[in-house]
Amino acid sequence: MKIGFLQLRPKFGEVKENVRSALSLLKNVSDATIVLPELFNTGYLFRNLEELKELAEPINRGYTVPALKKVAKQRGLNLAFGMAEVKNRKYYNSSVLITAKGKVYSYQKTHLFDREKLFFQPGTKAYQIYPVDGTKLGMMVCFDWIFPEVTRILALKGAQIILHPANLILPWGQDAMRTRSIENRVFSITANRIGTEKRGNLSLSFSGRSQIVDPKGNILASAGERSESLKIVEIDAREAQDKMVTANNDLFKDRKVSLYKSLVGRNTG
Repeated sequence: MKIGFLQLRPKFGEVKENVRSALSLLKNVSDATIVLPELFNTGYLFRNLEELKELAEPINRGYTVPALKKVAKQRGLNLAFGMAEVKNRKYYNSSVLITAKGKVYSYQKTHLFDREKLFFQPGTKAYQIYPVDGTKLGMMVCFDWIFPEVTRILALKGAQIILHPANLILPWGQDAMRTRSIENRVFSITANRIGTEKRGNLSLSFSGRSQIVDPKGNILASAGERSESLKIVEIDAREAQDKMVTANNDLFKDRKVSLYKSLVGRNTG
């Protein structure tokens, strides 16, 4: 199967322009699974809740999902992307997966980064696997990378490819995703954004360097720090089913689960 990322430079608040720009860059792509950045349609740096209320959309209404769903079905694309979701008067930093058959799945980011906590609610649902074209996909969003439990749970549930829309600011995220791929023997696609957003006294710069990583930590494709970029590679997703690190070490069977109880609950000592 073909998988890839689309690294973008969104304009804050310009939802229709951002969506149209992304679709223009994808105009020659078909029969592939493509990941776009976190909050790719709105931009990232909300100054207040009123701005978020104005730009957030329900998953199956509004402009973004219907526009991408139409193209996904026409061109045989599976599209994963980040957007601001409104549901029951609450706001979530969500990832959406639209399949080539028109199915729509969503994941609400559970680990909110910095000022996201001022506006978004953290997702509370269990991490899920999405079967697409005979392949099992998992979703996470940006700062989820720093919590290894997320990728591990997805991998234990059978995920072969991790779809990772991101707006990475901290310098370690891309390297950490190589480790997430190695320690779970899965493919990962990190789609980051580029550019600097300045909103009043607030300013953030995003690091680009989107990448596709294989189950052994090899970078199959990557982008630079300053330019929009579309990269697509062909993989055999079945490689992620092989959890053997050596002839005598199975990554999952060798776990000592009885010794890991302190990882959960209040008592972490």
